[in-house]
Amino acid sequence: MVWTGTWVAERLGVELIGDEELPALLGLALRRNPKRAHLLVSSVLGKHVPQRPSVVYGSGLDLGRRVRALLGDEEAARSVVLGYAETATALGHAVADGLGLAPYLHSTRRPVAGVARAGGFEESHSHATSHLLLPEDPKLLAGDGPLVLVDDEFSTGNTVLNTVRALHERYPRDRYVVVALVDMRSAADLGRLDAFAAEIGARVDLVAGAAGTVRLPDGVLEKGQALVAAQEREHASAAGGGAGADADAGTASVAGAAATPASVTFPGSPGEIPVRIELGWPEGLPDGGRHGFTPDHRTGLETALPAMAGRIAEALRGQATDADAATADGSGVTSAAALATAPATDVTPAAAPATDPTPATTPATAPGSSSPAGPRVLVLGFEELMYAPLRLGTALEDAGHDVRYSTTTRSPVLAVDDPGYAIRTRLVFPAHDEPADGPGERYAYNVAGAGFDAVVVVVDSTADTPALHAPDGLLARLAAHIPRVVLAVVPSYAPTGTPYAPTGVPYAPTVSEAPERSSMLPEPLRGPAFSSYAPEEVGWLLQDLSDVELEAPTEEREEAIQSGGAHYAESLPVEYQPSARYQELFHSALDSSAARIARAVGTVTETVLAERPGRRPVLVSLARAGTPVGVLMRRWAMHRHGLDLPHYAVSIVRGRGIDANALRWLAAHHDPADVVFVDGWTGKGAITRELADALKEFEATEGITGFDPEIAVLADPGSCVRVHGTREDFLIPSACLNSTVSGLISRTVLRADLVGPDDFHGAKFYRELAGVDVSVDFLDAVAARFDEVAGTVDTDVKELLATDRTPTWEGWAAVERISEEYGIHDVNLVKPGVGETTRVLLRRVPWKILAKRGADADLAHIRLLAEQRGVPVEEVDELPYSCVGLIHPQYTRGATGADGKAVVSQ
Repeated sequence: MVWTGTWVAERLGVELIGDEELPALLGLALRRNPKRAHLLVSSVLGKHVPQRPSVVYGSGLDLGRRVRALLGDEEAARSVVLGYAETATALGHAVADGLGLAPYLHSTRRPVAGVARAGGFEESHSHATSHLLLPEDPKLLAGDGPLVLVDDEFSTGNTVLNTVRALHERYPRDRYVVVALVDMRSAADLGRLDAFAAEIGARVDLVAGAAGTVRLPDGVLEKGQALVAAQEREHASAAGGGAGADADAGTASVAGAAATPASVTFPGSPGEIPVRIELGWPEGLPDGGRHGFTPDHRTGLETALPAMAGRIAEALRGQATDADAATADGSGVTSAAALATAPATDVTPAAAPATDPTPATTPATAPGSSSPAGPRVLVLGFEELMYAPLRLGTALEDAGHDVRYSTTTRSPVLAVDDPGYAIRTRLVFPAHDEPADGPGERYAYNVAGAGFDAVVVVVDSTADTPALHAPDGLLARLAAHIPRVVLAVVPSYAPTGTPYAPTGVPYAPTVSEAPERSSMLPEPLRGPAFSSYAPEEVGWLLQDLSDVELEAPTEEREEAIQSGGAHYAESLPVEYQPSARYQELFHSALDSSAARIARAVGTVTETVLAERPGRRPVLVSLARAGTPVGVLMRRWAMHRHGLDLPHYAVSIVRGRGIDANALRWLAAHHDPADVVFVDGWTGKGAITRELADALKEFEATEGITGFDPEIAVLADPGSCVRVHGTREDFLIPSACLNSTVSGLISRTVLRADLVGPDDFHGAKFYRELAGVDVSVDFLDAVAARFDEVAGTVDTDVKELLATDRTPTWEGWAAVERISEEYGIHDVNLVKPGVGETTRVLLRRVPWKILAKRGADADLAHIRLLAEQRGVPVEEVDELPYSCVGLIHPQYTRGATGADGKAVVSQ
């Protein structure tokens, strides 16, 4: 027998090494994925490869029994099993069934109105990363018994570590068990699980069906991507319809055809109109583990399975010939004629014959034989809905039918019709469950051309939409290749607070009052797709507006802002392009101040850690000035303590508050009490007050508590915060530039036509400025001085912690005084400190600069910018800052911008 990984292995040099049974369990395929081109295709998972239901279910049951033996009955009864969407939802169910005593929950990518999130996590290599945890009982994960995490494949361990890290912060426990069909870790990854267990102080066991690894040669990702592209071009050429031919025509490669091309169109007319059956699914029984599934639920399902399988068998035999017969005999089968008149689920495949299904004349099992005979049947599940169709398949198999089982999927995989390739055929159809992340293609693999006489499509009621029944929908695609299509709809379970309990004992979970948003918030944006920072340095809780024209001339913006016609966050200034002389100043300033900045970074980071003993802070930078500081704080924690601190960047807008959706995301993924807000420097303290007010409002409206309004800053010349690296007003080179020192990200945007109530605030990624980007240069230059300043930092922190750091708001008082003395009468037009003055010169229409006498060392770039814009610099005494920038008051484009003629004293 040919191994179904041969085709990929020969072309890419990939090797499968390990237990001798691995080739029977795994094949290889290719996909278009920027992180991992190859795909391990399981032959016993029931996702991409149709397999006997008993084999799929038995694989999970055996793993569950091994976990029970490992834990013992007492600990098994205290445990919770968690499976991963979408591929491992049925596997996790089967493990829970083998364990026998534990409730089951699987993650989901489908938000459900009215159900609060108990957490979420990322799957770093997946095509779709956002996982939600939506248990009906919020206490399901809150116990201290073992947590059993089930996935089909354990490779790098990233997904499991992300999950455990996120859950352990909210629901700490002493023991975790990781379960997988195959353990495919590389030698480099083998020690990560033990190291992680030691880090969190818990025991972590691994139970796997088989073990091995995939040996990847250098450059395999690029070679794989090129091979995928070449195959897709060949497929498009063969199909004669361009790159989207198989999506448009429902094509699939045909078993036994030429070895190298991908999909080939099936000629001929479609099959019969699908037949809908009523399963008789028990009322109130969950359709799966999305909201939790208990051992009692399993008992109820086991009781109902034979009758439901009998109804499917009747449909396959074609016993009902019209709607009247179905109603008369009570079989629950609706004929083709009745289905054709159903208003909500009308099916009109092109050229479909309006005939009833032909009755099967061959019994399901030949007399005197234990092996299946009769029609070859596929039970086809739907994405996350894997367990219900799997159990229906096992019941049909138990009754003697020749059954295979697989499900549709969101995952795009290349199809190549070759015996040595795991994905032989591919059917493409549009999503039919109105997914939260928008419409898109869905796939069914190895179904067309596999010789099936009938297919039983099992979907939940949420997915029973017109798109399912459309001419290009899943049912029509299947009918073009398989003679008989039967549709069975399982009611989508809607938590009500009293779930199904076959024992008769009502189950009454505590209903959380946390609101559920109307759409699922996406995972953070990360480099290199968004920003020039490495992906682990920062996650941006923003939406990408790079393709939107948002820039406006500085003078135009200033007039609109001051006239009240626009808010400053509704547009962006044109990105300042520094002259060669200015760039020299930046690099000179960086060379001279790197150690000073490193000292402040170390001081503020050590202060944060000292004030949270035993906890792991979550750094949340206020984009964008806070982001480089947050990255540096994260680097310090890793360099000095080996702490890998989560770091995100969020938007806060003066007068509009902090991004509430970002706070919701943070609360769903971390303990709010661990969040530390980070900024670059303080001016007069406006953002400090803005954050405090916004968090009060958020707590009142959302009922989510725990966020600390205190901001940790590098420099606090205005004496506005307790946690700081220094209170000196000195040149921080990251203030000298805009996006080119901040990961090529713009400042944030909040405009009603671009940012909806359930959206993150927006920002742009200036990819075109990559040639002049110094973001990483800045970080590296400062981080290189960490060791040099470590001793000084330790001394500074001891002194700080013993000092009264209560804010005096000295800076705010100075700003109010300056506003009155200069006849401005608006503190928002007075921007104190080196950083804020730089912003005035780069983004606004400046009137004049006030420079503290003797502060020249930190003001060279300020003087250069002022000279370039024709702005006077006035030397003054008694400033708490090195300088103050004054925005032109009552600006109109008729004013000169520097001579003060537009000022009207009041």
